[in-house]
Amino acid sequence: MAKKRVFSGIQPTGNIHIGNYLGAISRWVATQKEYENIFCIVDLHAITVPQDPTELKSKTRELLGLLLAAGIDPDMSTLFVQSHVKEHAELAWILNCFIPMGWMQRMTQFKEKSQKQKEQVSVGLFDYPALMASDILLYDTDLVPVGDDQKQHVELTRDVAQRFNSIYGPTFKIPEPLIPQVGARIMGLDDPTSKMSKSEDKPSHAVHLLDTPDEILNKIRRATTDSQKEVKFDESRPGINNLLVIYELFSHKSRQEIEDHFAGKGYAEVKNELAELVIEGLRPLQERYKELTEDPNEIDRLMEKGAEKVKPVAAAKVSEVKEKVGLARICQG
Repeated sequence: MAKKRVFSGIQPTGNIHIGNYLGAISRWVATQKEYENIFCIVDLHAITVPQDPTELKSKTRELLGLLLAAGIDPDMSTLFVQSHVKEHAELAWILNCFIPMGWMQRMTQFKEKSQKQKEQVSVGLFDYPALMASDILLYDTDLVPVGDDQKQHVELTRDVAQRFNSIYGPTFKIPEPLIPQVGARIMGLDDPTSKMSKSEDKPSHAVHLLDTPDEILNKIRRATTDSQKEVKFDESRPGINNLLVIYELFSHKSRQEIEDHFAGKGYAEVKNELAELVIEGLRPLQERYKELTEDPNEIDRLMEKGAEKVKPVAAAKVSEVKEKVGLARICQG
């Protein structure tokens, strides 16, 4: 049987942190043999809010290096930059013409983000789900790994694919969300009631993948917990629960093993052991990243290789869609 195709996207903004790593990247690496994976650095999504051009270019290259250093194998998976394949934007415009305004207005992420920007909010931010639908539908995607906060976008993608198919006949595969059971939402160290975010710049909010050992130790030691003493997994105690989930995902131990290990111990011991675990867990990635970035031409080569791999697939799908909606082609001969 053919492997199911998975599409995953990640924005090249902010600093990639352990929440991104545990909730997405490490899972991408682990499933490379199980699925046909397409991993996309979604820089077109990034510019829906203001970006510094120089920093965006730098962060795009940094992210590609980090994904490779984490274990994404370009011979097993496809890794490319979204803006290098023009069909993403082209299909997004066509899909715009089939998505009712009401569907977009129900998107909760737009409501949350637009409240911060007020009248400065861009049309692109409002239209973000159409581009995400384009990303997914271009490649006849079977599964889309997402956290709970992105599930609504996959549901819209399914709706627009079904709408288009009902008008023009079978064109798009209907994707399914793939939501991990553990670690889908790693919370902020400073505020364990909110998801760890790349856009949050508070110094103690997140452990970044390129943090030094001292930075990791200090951030985890300052992590918010509570006034209780028992060390156990308990969602009603978000601070210690978040630290234990991170411990679980880095150690690959069962929850019972972890609770038994910390029986009778205090939060300070949990934090110190967790910091050491994270430091050692990130060490191979950091060493590999340093090796990769010593030769900038290698990053460029791999960036181009990924885009060239998916361009024929994307072009074929857009050609099919344009034919069905009646966009004329130049006649040859």
